Amino acid sequence: MEDWTQTMGTGPLLGIAAVAVALILFLVIKVRLHAFLVLIVVSLLTAIATGLPLNALVNEVLVSSFGGTLGSVALLIGLGAIIGRLIESSGGARVIAEKMVAIFGEKRAAFALGLTSLILGFPIFFDAGLIVMLPIIFAVARRIGGRNLLLYGFSGAAAFSVMHVFLPPHPGPVAASDFFGANLGVVMLLGLVIAFPAWYLSGYLWGKFVNSRYPMIVPELFGAQDDDQPANPPKASTVIMILLLPLVLIFLNTGLSTLATAGVVDGDAVWVQALILIGTSPVALLITALVALLVLGKFRGENGSALEKLVEGTLGTVASVILITGAGGMFGGVLRASGIGDALSSTLADLGMPVIFAAYVIAVALRVAQGSATVALVTTAGLLAPAVTSGGYSVIDTAAITLAAAAGSVFASHVNDSGFWLVGRLMGMDVKTTLKTWTVQQAIESVVGFAIVLVIFAIF
Repeated sequence: MEDWTQTMGTGPLLGIAAVAVALILFLVIKVRLHAFLVLIVVSLLTAIATGLPLNALVNEVLVSSFGGTLGSVALLIGLGAIIGRLIESSGGARVIAEKMVAIFGEKRAAFALGLTSLILGFPIFFDAGLIVMLPIIFAVARRIGGRNLLLYGFSGAAAFSVMHVFLPPHPGPVAASDFFGANLGVVMLLGLVIAFPAWYLSGYLWGKFVNSRYPMIVPELFGAQDDDQPANPPKASTVIMILLLPLVLIFLNTGLSTLATAGVVDGDAVWVQALILIGTSPVALLITALVALLVLGKFRGENGSALEKLVEGTLGTVASVILITGAGGMFGGVLRASGIGDALSSTLADLGMPVIFAAYVIAVALRVAQGSATVALVTTAGLLAPAVTSGGYSVIDTAAITLAAAAGSVFASHVNDSGFWLVGRLMGMDVKTTLKTWTVQQAIESVVGFAIVLVIFAIF
């Protein structure tokens, strides 16, 4: 997207952004206008209000931001939903749910799901991991019964979020480490120290609390519990192998990319490039979807037309999720194009705070203002990199500053973040409930992560 120099100051830009967010909430919650239409209308009005060139407004800002978000999300949601629907319709999700309950018991099932998601979240990105794991999460929640969506849903979703924010090889901490000159190995070790308590407090315990306040029935995104459940479901081991397949493939990508950067393997070698290719998230999920069609469909006696109808029905179900997520990315893209990030970061840089506090505060402000966690983190790292690299900080201190910026970048996901719409729609929550639950969860995750970072910084 082209970079336009804005003459508008930080104050007016922040005012326009605040009014735009308030307008979205009013139109969605009070007027009950569909979120997809609201996001497009408000994105257009915001772009005009911030003075973006009218001749470039539609194609170079709105459409580009919408398409950029869909490019990374639509394939993951579509392919992940197909995998999830096959696992659900074959009876595999119920088999895994029964196995988990038998092993861990009903009281510890949510905790076990969260730990499983933490492990699976190490190589796989947040959105891809969540969409693949959701059928299992939903099945366990249904198996135990009651209105308990948020307990199980947040235990899993928060785990993927924590790993995505704090652990290499995820792109945010890797990019920030590069800017700050931090040792990736130390960043990973400190990220592991942060991950469990951040998940336990912001995911598991917060999930228990909001579940008691807002009890919700599990949505039928992958079909109802009793829809087309066969008498001959697959073995639990078969389903587990299908769930692990995309994780293994994606780990090939992230692992080999890291080794190539470190010079351990030749990144230009054909075999390395080939494995990195099949380990990209869309290709890994495509391979897994095809394997699932064979193993959970064709090899179990399902004919081609039945499988085609199943895939068709699944894509229709998630189309709304994909479009609303893309429109959320459009709104965030408009705010970024308006120059609000640059104006805000320049203003905050002059406050004279200690570097570790500056890293967190600037990342928080940028995250809340424009929505993208990656943009917030990379912008913060680029802004503070000279102070960190020339400040004589130890290896641990530099890693702590990196993770402080990472913690700030996840704070309070709301309507300008495509992830807000993704989680809300996948879990069947309205905007008000998503704000009360997921937005607060992200804030807690951010604050807990930063608190642990401060302790590490002070001790070492």
